[in-house]
Amino acid sequence: MRIIPLSEGSFTVDQTKKFVPFQPGKDDLQQRTKGSLLVEIQPFAIITSKDILLLDAGLGFADEHNQLQIHKNLALHGISPSDVTKVLLSHLHKDHSGGIAMPDKKKLSFENATYYINRQEWNFAFQKGVPSYITEDFSCLDGNKQLQFIEGNGTIDEYIHYEMTGAHSPYHQVFLINENDEKIFYGGDVAPQLQQMKNRFKAKYDYDGAKAMELRMKWWQLGEKEKWTFLFYHDIKYPFYKF
Repeated sequence: MRIIPLSEGSFTVDQTKKFVPFQPGKDDLQQRTKGSLLVEIQPFAIITSKDILLLDAGLGFADEHNQLQIHKNLALHGISPSDVTKVLLSHLHKDHSGGIAMPDKKKLSFENATYYINRQEWNFAFQKGVPSYITEDFSCLDGNKQLQFIEGNGTIDEYIHYEMTGAHSPYHQVFLINENDEKIFYGGDVAPQLQQMKNRFKAKYDYDGAKAMELRMKWWQLGEKEKWTFLFYHDIKYPFYKF
């Protein structure tokens, strides 16, 4: 399988949930609001023998011509938006779901893809709303045949395994892609950075920080045993790590 990180850049984010661009080596984190976190926004494309998968959809930023940044990032690797066959959503926080639709929010940004979303996460997003969820970013999926609700734990097309973990958000889910004895694990915001996997880290911003910490420890041990490749959505230095 081929892994393609689709970095949208580095950002700081504070309690307002606003993502402010940050240039490492130029900007000073200490000059940002107290408590600001420094994160990468980094969806992934995975090319398998069956699919071109997209793991989460980024912030949905677009240029002056209304071209989505995630589309431009894919084009750099010779991939058209129409080539994407499945979009796997870990959860629907705005930094993961902004690129689901085009800038006008009327048309899906990956017109040939099936979008896989946890049903309870979908309902919770509309219940909770701003600032964490911007429902207009994905409301065009409502009633659309390209939306595939999934629940609990299961398997898609016999090689993509999903697990509803909660921990970061109440109905967050993770994915393990298994093809030809190669395993790629995407933990979304329960496993967002390499250092959090290596150390006991309990985040205040998680729905259940203790559970998130325990899951990371479990996955890291299993990944070492089974030689997983881990993908990190929010790591500014390490997009992925392979045992």
